[in-house]
Amino acid sequence: MPTSSITPRPQPSWQRGLAVSAAILVLLAVFALYTQPSFMVLLADQVWSCF
Repeated sequence: MPTSSITPRPQPSWQRGLAVSAAILVLLAVFALYTQPSFMVLLADQVWSCF
């Protein structure tokens, strides 16, 4: 029984760079939200309302 080995094509470097840049941008946006006191109060209120 022959087995076929399908190997995925490597991703072009510009796509990988774009994906890494997008991930870093999202992380920076999330970290920026944590510096705003009103967001922290909103987040604490939402967590508290779960109990």
